[in-house]
Amino acid sequence: MQTGGLVVPREQSESGEALFARLSDRQIDRCYSLAGYLLGDATEAQDATQEAMARAWRARGSLRDSDAFEGWLDRIVVNACMDRMRKRKLIRFVEIEAGEEVQAGDPFRDLLAKDELGRALDVLPPEQRAVVVLRYWRDLTVDEIARRLGCPSGTVKSRLHAAIAALRLRMERDAREVKR
Repeated sequence: MQTGGLVVPREQSESGEALFARLSDRQIDRCYSLAGYLLGDATEAQDATQEAMARAWRARGSLRDSDAFEGWLDRIVVNACMDRMRKRKLIRFVEIEAGEEVQAGDPFRDLLAKDELGRALDVLPPEQRAVVVLRYWRDLTVDEIARRLGCPSGTVKSRLHAAIAALRLRMERDAREVKR
């Protein structure tokens, strides 16, 4: 049976909208976590997750198999995050002095700041950062990453190789600076 573009078993006769809502409700926390590791910022992760869910809703007709929902949604989340990371390079933030501000902790920024590798992720371009997060934080195989990103496995391998080299270089440089 086909509902709203999604192929579902005949015994599941819920509407495409209801099916999308049920599937996305199960994935929202996972999507937020993925966005958080990619962006390193809880507020941006919330915005990217919301943006990705809106994109997914608009594109729900393109999903033909509800069993592929997780990978399809991951691809949308990663693309939304990569768009944000690219925009970061174009936008220059200026610090504004304010009165007494309440500083709330950011779980992703705090976690990545404590982790040497997390701190080093900032040097990577969005495409490399995405494959590193999907490989080492999500524990996906190269082929699974390729399917989620819609690119060949060789491209994923190449991006991983370049990312690991850049991370190694950054971490070695940081280690030398600490020794001084």
